[in-house]
Amino acid sequence: MIKALLYSTLALLALLAAVLAGTVIGETHLQPSVVGQVLANHLWQAGYPVDPIDAGIVWNYRLTRSLVAAACGAGLATCGVILQALLRNPLAEPYLLGLSAGASTGAVLVGLLGLGSAALSMSGGAFLGALAAFALVLVLARAAGPDSNNAQVILAGIAGSQLFNALTALLITQSATAEQARGILFWLLGNLSGVRWPSVWLALPAALFGLVVCLWHRRALDAFTFGSDSAASLGIAVRRSQLLLISCAALVTAVMVSIVGAIGFVGLVIPHALRLLLGPGHGRLLPASALGGALFLIAADILSRTLIAGQVIPVGVVTALLGAPVFALILISRRGRP
Repeated sequence: MIKALLYSTLALLALLAAVLAGTVIGETHLQPSVVGQVLANHLWQAGYPVDPIDAGIVWNYRLTRSLVAAACGAGLATCGVILQALLRNPLAEPYLLGLSAGASTGAVLVGLLGLGSAALSMSGGAFLGALAAFALVLVLARAAGPDSNNAQVILAGIAGSQLFNALTALLITQSATAEQARGILFWLLGNLSGVRWPSVWLALPAALFGLVVCLWHRRALDAFTFGSDSAASLGIAVRRSQLLLISCAALVTAVMVSIVGAIGFVGLVIPHALRLLLGPGHGRLLPASALGGALFLIAADILSRTLIAGQVIPVGVVTALLGAPVFALILISRRGRP
């Protein structure tokens, strides 16, 4: 009990330190004392005299970016753990089911053609597109046969991704101006620039919801690691648990993609690396992956704002540049293992 409390405290301190680092570090130099004064003014009405521009940068730009990055990183890593356990595939990750591609199509439909624009934002369209992609994958997998295996689900996800990617490319080619195409491309590569407090209040609950649901079903995830038959022999309601957990992964991923666009490698690399360190037990793996995903995406966001002076790189580009070599090292380290 004491050890668990100590680890929880250290994890919370690490997360707070990362969020503060993301708030302090940026293209505009701000003293840490200024950041502290802005936070104190908003949280406790401290009344420090702070330049309004500095206050706006800290409170409405950097802090929201850091919080959304933490939530998205935690949510995507949690989804990666779910899919890798359920599909028994170490390469499974949140975009395996075509959610990112579907979200892209939904956002483009709203942004370019104005479909439902009176009631839907671009993020809302992305959310509905992600859910449509998930439904298509389920239909394709079920059409393959009543006893669809994990390989068929993976192939259905690949087919769905290709279909929605093609639809997105067609829409951009036929309907977008040069400026619109540039903006859409930046969003598709992962963009935290436009997030504000409404995005925080959407991303944080979604990430916490996914983590709590998965922790509640950690015993089922442990059992699914050894296959559906093993899970059934242990008294797990296989079909119900699979549907619930995959739906949870789809919902969390859809929310995150609708806010920040497509960010890859978080749900693939983080669970892989922490499984090597902590073992396959989901009671430890899930919270550790959520923390690791949050820290990883905050670090990637800081790099996206500081690597090139005066320019913000899409955060999805940074995660790919960091994640690809790390994943290659993980594969090499696993050589010869089952």
